[in-house]
Amino acid sequence: MSIDQTKTHRVTLIPGDGVGPEITDAVVKVIGATGVKIHWDIQNAGADVYEAEGTPLPQRVIDSIKENKVALKGPVTTPVGTGFRSINVALRQELDLYACLRPCKSYAGARSIYANVDLVVVRENTEDLYAGIEFKKDDKTTIDLIDYIAAKSGKSIRTDSGVSIKPISVFGTERIVRFAFDYARDNNRKKVTAVHKANIMKHSDGLFLEVAREVAKSYPDIEFEDRIIDNMCMQLVQKPELYDVLVLPNLYGDIVSDLAAGLIGGLGLAPGANIGQTEAVFEATHGSAPKYKGLNKVNPMAMMLSGVMMLHYLGYKQEAVRLDNVIAELIKEGKHVTYDMKPTPDDPTAIGTSNVANEIAKRLQKR
Repeated sequence: MSIDQTKTHRVTLIPGDGVGPEITDAVVKVIGATGVKIHWDIQNAGADVYEAEGTPLPQRVIDSIKENKVALKGPVTTPVGTGFRSINVALRQELDLYACLRPCKSYAGARSIYANVDLVVVRENTEDLYAGIEFKKDDKTTIDLIDYIAAKSGKSIRTDSGVSIKPISVFGTERIVRFAFDYARDNNRKKVTAVHKANIMKHSDGLFLEVAREVAKSYPDIEFEDRIIDNMCMQLVQKPELYDVLVLPNLYGDIVSDLAAGLIGGLGLAPGANIGQTEAVFEATHGSAPKYKGLNKVNPMAMMLSGVMMLHYLGYKQEAVRLDNVIAELIKEGKHVTYDMKPTPDDPTAIGTSNVANEIAKRLQKR
């Protein structure tokens, strides 16, 4: 194996809430079984922490990630009615984790009508409608903004409207498109597709497309094309095999990554990473599923595959491939898997979250 046995990485571990602690425990177990030495700096965040500390995202969590540079994060519930918009969005903005990387790959044995899907969604994380620039209905500031827009553009907005602002910049677009091309080049990918609605939103999505085309000129070895978002969704359902790396503004990226997860069997197999210039946070695409909390029932594979991505990021390529291969083996066999991976959800042979981790760890330790 390629592991330096004298080296231990410090990684921030955010167990999260709902099913988060169960699936993060599973990932810690299987990563340990690869032989990679990690000191887990455990930092709690989420709804339960809000009750104790008055915020779901304490500063200590941010400080830990800044110090360790890498974090593995379980899903967290955003408290309702607190005014805190989203823990995930806050993390991305605070650490400038501008690139959301979500690979979606077919695994033999997974329940899907598709085979051989191998897509990577690269989503811009800091701009677009998720930037959080919103104006509440009936607020004086909102009314003033509506009046200003009418005066400057001649276009009227109903006075009983809420308003969200969609910023897309040259800077933000250039760095996410370069990230997509660099990822394609580093991972032997052949094509990057920019996804937009430039035919309608000419000054935001139009700018995104214009900058993407300019950046593409610096990567003559990678094919480049663009697709309008609604057509892209249809194309992915009809012929996903034609696509490789997709780069999208924030909102479209969020939607398309779930669509792509559906092509491979669902969110239970959809890992993710949020990457900035100096820090990276790895997490499953799915949410905290609080109704399954403590039931030892939820599929940990999306979180484990996020761990695979983290191992690649840390430079442990062989160990990442070993873990990915064992996960693929279990899926193909169909025996040691959770209920959602069975032909029917009530299959009595389904096993629990921790049992999946135990089986993977056992196989890793034999190799």
